[in-house]
Amino acid sequence: MDLKRILSVFFTLIITFGLLIGGKTMAKEILTQKQKNIVSIASYTASGDLQNLEKALNRGLDEGLTVNEIKEILVQMYAYCGFPRSLNGINTFIQVTETRKANGIADKLGEEGKVLTKDTDKNEYGTKVQTELVGAPVKGAFAEFAPAIDAYLKEHLFADIFARGVLTNQEREIATIAALSTIPGVEPQLNSHIQMGKNTGLTQDQIDEILDQTKQSSYHEIFARGEKNTAYAKYFIGQSYLNMLTTKGVPIGNVTFEPGCRNNWHIHHKGGQILLVTNGRGYYQEWGKPAQELHPGDVVYIPAEVKHWHGAAHDSWFTHLAIEIPAEGSSNEWLEEVSEAEYSKLK
Repeated sequence: MDLKRILSVFFTLIITFGLLIGGKTMAKEILTQKQKNIVSIASYTASGDLQNLEKALNRGLDEGLTVNEIKEILVQMYAYCGFPRSLNGINTFIQVTETRKANGIADKLGEEGKVLTKDTDKNEYGTKVQTELVGAPVKGAFAEFAPAIDAYLKEHLFADIFARGVLTNQEREIATIAALSTIPGVEPQLNSHIQMGKNTGLTQDQIDEILDQTKQSSYHEIFARGEKNTAYAKYFIGQSYLNMLTTKGVPIGNVTFEPGCRNNWHIHHKGGQILLVTNGRGYYQEWGKPAQELHPGDVVYIPAEVKHWHGAAHDSWFTHLAIEIPAEGSSNEWLEEVSEAEYSKLK
């Protein structure tokens, strides 16, 4: 076989292999842009972050959500994060639509929500919808202990609200999962709705994407998150962000770590460092000592010449201010990575 034939076969194999790998990658089911916008609107409504909610509402309208679809998201939110935040979201949406109208933007109104007829047996209707979503009839001590809540769930939530249409049951579950994953302390309900979302056809990849998106949207930093920390990327496992607040006098950097991100072991020679934790959950560890879990408000003093590392917990974003202690001839010495075996032992 001549060289030209060999090269032809070689490149054919490379292209074929690339298509196969690419096909597997493309096969991963991800959220559509509409679904992502539903997640953002629900999450910011649940967290009460009206500034970012305003941006999410405008983005949703710009990218094709109708006015009535957004209304349904905000109305449904009262069942999961309460009337105050639902009403705050609706009032924010009123301001958004009025501003857009004043600027000559004609947003699509879309389908109107439906109302059940007066002769509908709402308990029967709601029980059917609830059973379809859950996959089995719902029973529990709560229904016997507080029958009223069971009636409200069936007759109002799963009947009155779900019967309105406009959004599909899957889209309503996407909004619910996004809201519950933003609110701390409701893990049992979140887990229930994750399963209900799967019963509507959501994949685990899509669920993971919802959870990842809400972790980001519910993470509020005191100082602006910087750009990707490319200059020091080789000394980090995972993605970090750096915003130098000042380089004069005492250098101060706002450092943000994505979940699972941490820097390598390193040493500050001559000048030490102080960490002020502002958000999330992370760790600091000195060589030969156990790791110290960090939370907002914690302060870490790192003496010069001490080998150490710091970074995020595996399931949380993490932000701290890094304050450099000035010293003549100071420098950083970057060392080995924090091993996955050691890091995985941390909760």
